[in-house]
Amino acid sequence: MTNNSAELATLNPEEPAALSFFTTGDGVRIAYRIDGRDDRPALILANSIATTLQMWDLQIPQFAEHFRVIRYDYRGHGGSDVPAGAYSDGRLGRDVLELMDWLGIERAHFLGLSLGGWVGQWLAIHAPERIDRLILSNTSSYLGPAETFDRSIAATLAAPDMSEAAETFLGNWFPKAMIAANGPVVRQFREMLLNISRKGLAGLFAAVRDADMRRTSALIQSPTLVIAGEFDTVTSHAMGEAIANTIPGARLKTFPTVHFSNVEFAQAFSEEVVAFLNQKSA
Repeated sequence: MTNNSAELATLNPEEPAALSFFTTGDGVRIAYRIDGRDDRPALILANSIATTLQMWDLQIPQFAEHFRVIRYDYRGHGGSDVPAGAYSDGRLGRDVLELMDWLGIERAHFLGLSLGGWVGQWLAIHAPERIDRLILSNTSSYLGPAETFDRSIAATLAAPDMSEAAETFLGNWFPKAMIAANGPVVRQFREMLLNISRKGLAGLFAAVRDADMRRTSALIQSPTLVIAGEFDTVTSHAMGEAIANTIPGARLKTFPTVHFSNVEFAQAFSEEVVAFLNQKSA
């Protein structure tokens, strides 16, 4: 699938009915879904802020041929609970570890895009024995300054709904031409955004605001693929390049995309991920 055909694709409309749930140690119910056979290697997917696990729908057919694919909704988003207060990268990382424990998964591959990349870095730094191969897509190790996120948090909580924020996110995620065409994927992401909890979004904004792994990401030992978008205005190509230069042995792959490389170049993205995960470790 190319960036052109991405506009004609559709996400899976049946996704919400397929959710399962578990409860974290601090009492938060987290929604998740599994695709693929149980005897295949585990691959955990973590999505962008302001999206649900449906963000990965275009990847699932190909990923599920090779892996036991586990997707989940962050606390504060989608089918998961919306606890009060600011969230942290450490708490988001522990949610993944508790999900792995719930499912009996000792070790897994991990693919995170945008906010999911922060979670992936945290896991590979703090629980390296649980992460096999790591893919960090359209992400950064730091995204300041804090004041910017404080303003976003205040505006989010004060807004009557997600209408204005939804258009801002779409403008940051996709090319202008793709938004103007208003194809099925754009319409489905807009609907997803309109249903995101503002309190949950503010909590996740705080997690990004407080995260800084620019130095500690050098501790990551997992084989790592970094994917960056040439035209990404949220987490710039330079930010992806910095991660690849910091993590020992990491490889950088660039797509001519904005922020959602997995949507604009869905087929090429999926092929790149599968090829990397199926490589034999030295």
